[in-house]
Amino acid sequence: MEGVKSDRWGYQVKTSSDSCISAINAYYHQVLSYGRERHVILEAPKHDKDCVLGNILAAHFLSSTDASTAAFLIQAAKSRLEESTSYEKAVFDSVSYLISQDRDDDVAVELHSKLLKKFPKDLVSLKRVQVLCFYMGRPDLSLDLVQQVLPYNQQEDYVYGMLAFPLLELGRMTDAEEAAKKGFEINKQDFWSQHALCHVLQYECRFKEAVQFMEECSSTWGSCSSFIYTHNWWHVALCYLEGHSPIRKVIEVYDNHIWKELEKTDAVYPEVYLNALGLLLRVYLRRELDVFEDRFKIIADCVKDQANWYLEWHLDLLILPTLAITGELSKAEELLEGLKSRLSKMTKKKQRLMQTGIQLAQSLYEYGRGNDKKALELLGPDFDANACKVIGASDEQLDVFNEVWYSMLLNTGQAAKAIEVLEKRIKKREGNPFTWRLLERAYSMAEKQEAVSVGEKARALEAAYFEQPVAT
Repeated sequence: MEGVKSDRWGYQVKTSSDSCISAINAYYHQVLSYGRERHVILEAPKHDKDCVLGNILAAHFLSSTDASTAAFLIQAAKSRLEESTSYEKAVFDSVSYLISQDRDDDVAVELHSKLLKKFPKDLVSLKRVQVLCFYMGRPDLSLDLVQQVLPYNQQEDYVYGMLAFPLLELGRMTDAEEAAKKGFEINKQDFWSQHALCHVLQYECRFKEAVQFMEECSSTWGSCSSFIYTHNWWHVALCYLEGHSPIRKVIEVYDNHIWKELEKTDAVYPEVYLNALGLLLRVYLRRELDVFEDRFKIIADCVKDQANWYLEWHLDLLILPTLAITGELSKAEELLEGLKSRLSKMTKKKQRLMQTGIQLAQSLYEYGRGNDKKALELLGPDFDANACKVIGASDEQLDVFNEVWYSMLLNTGQAAKAIEVLEKRIKKREGNPFTWRLLERAYSMAEKQEAVSVGEKARALEAAYFEQPVAT
């Protein structure tokens, strides 16, 4: 057909420009590979100002950073919608609704589901709706969608990484590992498959194996976005920390890979701060802050800048305790009040969903300023961080808030409750020495003789992963 070209998926796009379709296909690759050059989609409307697909994808890319230009691109796409292909119309409908104000997330998912039923090879639309499901805290929906298109993409790059992630979020670790390995076999540079496999190994406390695998893969990460580059290194650092390697290994990863990302001219600072803060809060909980104290103060000075606020709920909830711990109480309070204000402007449906997030924010503020009793009252006796998925964090990222809760229990003398929850925790992840250390502390507080054997177990695990001598 004259004036129509096929994109990477083989779907028809109304354009006569080879450069326009090349920019669209390059954008597909950047999205699926978590690349640093997703801005390539802005070239598509330059090469063909009338291409509906190029305009709407560019609008989606700019929607969170340049609303006025995004609105112009949406209007440009809409003005040529009648002349576009059925594929472009379906993408326009799903994307324009996704970036509309006061959208209903369930409707946005349904629009993408309909799109994928007609055009199941469009893995970028699958990735887009999986990101939405992630922020909804709905890995079940995410899994349904990838399973819907899987029969049409059996040997396609990237689809198995997208399958693995919701599986591991649903606790199906064996299936997640199988999917991640298959994705890695198809494409050794599928960073999402690498990431999913590390998740599985880390959850199963195979820390040394996880570190070895990820460090072997790390030479391929140069093209990654600031987020996935520092996030993959965050996993490495966390495996060193959880496996009780010498703290200098954690420092090396933080300094040479996470913080150093900020030196790149195209670094996205908030993406780096998210992973840096997620690591430093774990360090703080393990009472290793003395060797990280300067770094903690440096990042606190960076994130008190309001330019880093209200971008991601997860980031805000890491900034809050950091500011409070480092004495920036007025800034922490200002951030917390801003979050409450944002909540009040949401739809009633969204407010109900985000209630757990705001309660966690209030608790983290109190915790950071040393008010453990108030912080614990806000979270309650049956807190589970997995109930806070709507802040936009994986199980592994959320787990630090469980650790904060355990700390609150111990700091307020709730030894019996701490023993109860830590014993349950150990049944799920028996190989994590930090949990055994917390249980040892709880038993000691309760003056139980089990503290001795639990302490021995902790020391044995600490020595096992990275071949350290057992402490006596």
